[in-house]
Amino acid sequence: MKLLIIGGGGREHAIAWKFSQSPQVDALYCAPGNAGIAQIATCVPIKATDLDAMVRFAVAEAIDLVFVAPDDPLALGMVDALQQAGIRAFGPSRAAARIEASKSFAKDLMRRYQIPTADYAVFESVEPALAHLNSCDLPIVIKADGLALGKGVIIAQTQLEAEQAVRDMLEGNAFGQAGSRVVIESFLTGPELTVLAFADGKTVVPMVSSRDHKRAFDRDQGPNTGGMGTIAPGARLSVQDQELMLATIFQPTIDAMAAEGCPFKGVIYFGLMLTPSGPKVIEYNARFGDPEAQVVLPLLETDLVDICLAVLDERLDQIDIRWQDRNACCVVLASGGYPGAYVTGYPISGLDSVTDSLVFHAGTRQDGADIVTAGGRVLGVTAVADTLEEAINQAYRDVARIHFDKVHYRRDIGRT
Repeated sequence: MKLLIIGGGGREHAIAWKFSQSPQVDALYCAPGNAGIAQIATCVPIKATDLDAMVRFAVAEAIDLVFVAPDDPLALGMVDALQQAGIRAFGPSRAAARIEASKSFAKDLMRRYQIPTADYAVFESVEPALAHLNSCDLPIVIKADGLALGKGVIIAQTQLEAEQAVRDMLEGNAFGQAGSRVVIESFLTGPELTVLAFADGKTVVPMVSSRDHKRAFDRDQGPNTGGMGTIAPGARLSVQDQELMLATIFQPTIDAMAAEGCPFKGVIYFGLMLTPSGPKVIEYNARFGDPEAQVVLPLLETDLVDICLAVLDERLDQIDIRWQDRNACCVVLASGGYPGAYVTGYPISGLDSVTDSLVFHAGTRQDGADIVTAGGRVLGVTAVADTLEEAINQAYRDVARIHFDKVHYRRDIGRT
């Protein structure tokens, strides 16, 4: 089989690594890819959001399966375009991808189908939003409605911070078109947890849980990022916990999407808060999380190709998906200054010295004989071990072997 992965970050490297283990894959492509992915796949210089060029390439190369990994091409309708051209594509349709691309769509869906989430209100202009804030308890959560690279969420501790966040989004163009509508929602308390799941429009099969660390600095300080590291499992859930989430959140979400006429087929991300009154949805994503994929996929034993085909054929209920009973920890090495301004182009050393962990490239490129930094998040070092403590320690031992100028990483992944 000839398989194409769309995207070029750490998530896509993890997906490519998993597909490369399948005996069913004869040729593996990635567009646009990165320096790490290039070691296991043929990278194609097509932007992930260039629907027309991607379809032309898939048709010309007679690609058997396309895995659309990032949010932007999903929201633009990449899966629809490929399917219209006769190419099998894994991922939700444009209509189904709205569950991530529009937070107001997701919140309204949860309200209609009684899926537990925080109370909320949606606004498109400043004055009504500011008036609503006067009736809210603090802290309060302000979200850009659209896609904002995982950074469009502000947890305001004061009235002034909340008002400024609203003004920045609706007037200041802080997140571009993504912030032209804002969702203001009540602040939930409790441990956070991510549960990714495969869904075929009818059946949903949860994966091993994970827990991301979004803040830039230790002790969960600083601005939100796309993710500075993650662990799996993210929590030791009892059978009762799992059954409750399946019955009140996971299956109702898939049923709701089908009832809305946009069945969800692909990977769905449930961002959860384990509140004193039970689990509630913080957010949905329409794809593998990044860096959650980097800890979940190394624990997957079943051939990912088999799972993708079962999803496309709507026979997910007929496949046995198996996982290692182990632990994983991923530490992200970022460019100094991320998620704000940062400089790229720094040579990376020490990659060859890492033998006990997986190194997933996120923002890298080849520059002559060197691999250099090319993004905010540069690498993800993932260790798998029998215990979480062993995985954390191994990941940090290998992080210490890698260097580039102005490298920044958190030192408390899995420990907070």
